[in-house]
Amino acid sequence: MIFEMTTFTFVHVVLSLVGICSGILVVIGLINAKPLQIWTGVFLASTVATSVTGFLFPFEHFTRGHGVGIVSLVVLAAAILARYSFHLAGAWSQIYAVSAVIALYLNVFVLVVQLFQKVSALKVMAPTQSEPPFLVTQLVLLVLFVMFAFAAVRRSRIKPVRTA
Repeated sequence: MIFEMTTFTFVHVVLSLVGICSGILVVIGLINAKPLQIWTGVFLASTVATSVTGFLFPFEHFTRGHGVGIVSLVVLAAAILARYSFHLAGAWSQIYAVSAVIALYLNVFVLVVQLFQKVSALKVMAPTQSEPPFLVTQLVLLVLFVMFAFAAVRRSRIKPVRTA
């Protein structure tokens, strides 16, 4: 056990944090029209791994977390196709920008959910996650990511990328 977590949970958390940190760099790169090739690969791989490992925890019924994981994998599939199969040509550049931002948003959304569940000061403010502190936090997060998506689509002038 690491930090009172199983090794599997620890690996899942590390993958999530790597996905979030690299995703922030990738989105900043998109907004500034500076594609970060290595960070893009790290972001996409770690975020796929995060979503997949989320399904490997024991469960008795379908949860909202499973729903987020499914949506994340669909969005990541679009991002991966846009980037590596269609080389960001034409509309695929915009599809990539939007799907990358959505994938990062979903990771951060889950991070906020986990923080409100695990951090005692936050849990006291929103024990059922239906209280205003939680809802306002998620609303602010959503608005920020919508702005990031618009900026990424509008400002990114990514040239088609050819991979060997």
